[in-house]
Amino acid sequence: MYKVSKDQCIYSMNAKQETVLKVSTGSTVEFETYDCFENQITDHTQSIDNLDWSRINPATGPLYVEGAEEGDTLKIEILKIDVGEKGVMGAIPGVGVMGDKVENPEMKIVPIKDNKVIFNDDIHLPLEPMIGVIGVAPKHEDISCGTPGHHGGNMDNKKIREGATLYLPIFTEGALLSIGDLHAVMGDGEVMVSGVEVCGRVQVKVEVIKGISIENPLLEDKENIYTIASDEDLFTATKMATEDMQKIVMKQLNISFNEAGMLLSAAGNVEICQIVDPLLTVRFAMPKKIINKLY
Repeated sequence: MYKVSKDQCIYSMNAKQETVLKVSTGSTVEFETYDCFENQITDHTQSIDNLDWSRINPATGPLYVEGAEEGDTLKIEILKIDVGEKGVMGAIPGVGVMGDKVENPEMKIVPIKDNKVIFNDDIHLPLEPMIGVIGVAPKHEDISCGTPGHHGGNMDNKKIREGATLYLPIFTEGALLSIGDLHAVMGDGEVMVSGVEVCGRVQVKVEVIKGISIENPLLEDKENIYTIASDEDLFTATKMATEDMQKIVMKQLNISFNEAGMLLSAAGNVEICQIVDPLLTVRFAMPKKIINKLY
C-alpha cells in the first residue's frame, strides 16, 4: 500500500500543483492528514488570534492517478478511516450559522476514547469518522481547500465515510486527488462551523473509469445513492442535486421525466451537508432498493 504524509499538504486545488505520488489505477493509498486547523490548537485556552489562518483546511496530496484524463471519472472507495485521540471544536464570532451571536471565541478539546467522542462528562457521542475535504484539481481555477464545487473539495458531507464510494469528475491529467479535514463526528449542516475536527489516516482505493463523464460528485453506500451539488444559493444547490438524480432515475429505470420527478418526491430525500462554507452543499438521496446503479 502506498502512503502519503500529512506534511505533503496543499491549501488550494489546481491543475498546476506538484504531485506527491503517482499510482496506477486500482491502487490503494493511505493519506495521513492534519485536522482543519493544521494541528495548531493543542489547548482550549489558546486564542484564535494566534492562529495562522493561511493554514486552515489543509489537504494531503495531490495524488496523480495514471491513465486519468479530462472527461473520465475517478472512483474512490473509502476503505478505512482512523482518527486521533482528541478532536477540536470552536465557536468563532461571525462564522457559521450562529456566528453573529457569538460574542467571545471559544475552543474546545474533545477526547476520543473507546469509539466514543467525549463531548463532556454527561454526553458521549458515537464515533462516526468522515472526510470533510476530498477533491480533484479543477480545470482552470485555483480553488481553496475550504471551498466545495464540481471538483468535490470541502463538501463536509457526513456520508463520505468508511464503506462509501465517491465518484468525482476528472478535469485534468492524473486527476490530482487530495484529502483532508477529517471529523470524528459531525452533524448535517455543521452549523457552528466545525464538527469534531481531528487528524487521522484514510485508506482509499482509486480507480479511473473510462468512457463515463459526470458533472458533479456522486456517492453511494449500502443504503443509498447520492447526488451532490454546491452553490452560493441553497435552493440552486438543491435544484442541481435533484436534477442530477432525476437524470439518473430516468435513465436507469427507463421512465419519463414526470414519473421520475414523482418518484423522487415520494421516495427521495433532500439532505443538507453544510451551510457554512463559501458555497453551500446539498445531497439528494435515493434508496438502493429502488435504484442501485449510478451509470
